[in-house]
Amino acid sequence: MPTATKDIQKKIDALRDKIRQHEYRYYVLDDPEISDAEFDKLMEQLKHLEAEHPDLITPDSPTQRVGGKPREGFLKVRHSSPMLSLDNTYSEVELRAWERRVHELSGRKDIEYVCELKLDGMSMALRYAGAQLERGITRGDGNVGEDVTSNVRTVRSVPLSISKERLKKAGLPLDFEVRGELLMP
Repeated sequence: MPTATKDIQKKIDALRDKIRQHEYRYYVLDDPEISDAEFDKLMEQLKHLEAEHPDLITPDSPTQRVGGKPREGFLKVRHSSPMLSLDNTYSEVELRAWERRVHELSGRKDIEYVCELKLDGMSMALRYAGAQLERGITRGDGNVGEDVTSNVRTVRSVPLSISKERLKKAGLPLDFEVRGELLMP
């Protein structure tokens, strides 16, 4: 490996280690050392280096997953489809570039948006089978989450069942999944 590539590899490895350390402090210890904006800058640096050197991307790089690593003690469950996350933007230029991509991908110009304050909760997938809550799964790494069904059942605002008649009347299936953010007031 050429010296320049070795230097880039060392820089990437150091960034990955630093990001993992901050993820651990944030997701596991609930004791972050840096702000979300500072963390996002580290992640952007890593994404930039990996984009310039795609041959140095590894499957375990923090850029290759979303959310946190599933913790021990809960049953691991694979998501029916990956549970992805949106990237942050910090400038009008980035926001306009995102909007341009939305228009291009949708093929529409008449898109309406609903904007909300960013709330930091826990991403959750709720699976219903036969209109009954079957399973609650955390985002985990985006592909595999934790089965927290027994915990979800204690949240009063999460319906344990949905009226089959109402679903049929609305033309909706009895088996479905709802994804969103679980928040505490």
